[in-house]
Amino acid sequence: MTGSSDASSHNPLLAGALSAMAATLLWSGNFVVSRLMVDEIPPVTLAYLRWSTAVLILLPFLARSLWRHRTAIHQNIGYLLLISLLGVTLFNTLIYLAGATTTAVKMSLIAITFPLFIVIFSALFLGEPLSRNRLLGILLVATGVSYLVTNGAPTDLLQLSLAVGDLWMMAAAILFAIYSILIRYKPATLSSGAFLAATFLLGLLLLTPWMIWEQLHHPWPTLSVTSVGSVLYLGIFASIGSYLLWNRAIALIGPSNAGMIYYSLPLFSGAAAYWILSEPITSVHWISATLILSGIYLSTILHRPRPN
Repeated sequence: MTGSSDASSHNPLLAGALSAMAATLLWSGNFVVSRLMVDEIPPVTLAYLRWSTAVLILLPFLARSLWRHRTAIHQNIGYLLLISLLGVTLFNTLIYLAGATTTAVKMSLIAITFPLFIVIFSALFLGEPLSRNRLLGILLVATGVSYLVTNGAPTDLLQLSLAVGDLWMMAAAILFAIYSILIRYKPATLSSGAFLAATFLLGLLLLTPWMIWEQLHHPWPTLSVTSVGSVLYLGIFASIGSYLLWNRAIALIGPSNAGMIYYSLPLFSGAAAYWILSEPITSVHWISATLILSGIYLSTILHRPRPN
């Protein structure tokens, strides 16, 4: 055990890669839980329980940091509210809404398209150029997603015969892309801990009215061993654990290398969905995955900015 720890501390590339892979593995369970809990916990309530768990665990450790940074939080409250709304209140709640009508494998494949939306929004709003590789990559990803959500019959798009969950998942990917662009502008006056705690708290606050509205139409769930275990997994591992691992990975190997490992998300989700939910993995999933990953590779990895 000590030898393995020493080897990883002397090999930042290995430690970073393992951290990114562990974070991706933890995130992949999010899609499986969203399917597993469909009949037990309503989606907004599931999101509320997840973030409540994360906040209750984090707050004792980060309350001092929040208090020390209260002036910076007040000065940047508009930005923090927007980031919290996108990354906490909406993003994961849409995943749980999607889980009611689509599969975990489909959700994970659509989820990894968010880098393409970053490329598109950066071109539209930040003036970043669209190279030939990027345009071809966007076309490949669009084709792959269309093939996936129509189960291999893209002409069905003309009749709009899509699962509602696919559309919710696409909305989640778009929101996460906007969140990822905005996160670049995180105020330097806020520490990582204070920023994390503030966004979790504000996101939970914004989620509360939605959860109350849902509870007026759905009874409070009867918590079972499975549902309690699922909520704890989401709050501890898919929220706090994955965040800490991902930050460590970025510090050790950089965002680009970590991002490449994130694209393994459908592999983890697909394997878990197959074993836990008995979801089939068909040729449609393999073909769409090939198209989506090829498009992302072309538009993000092979893209080279023109020299000034």
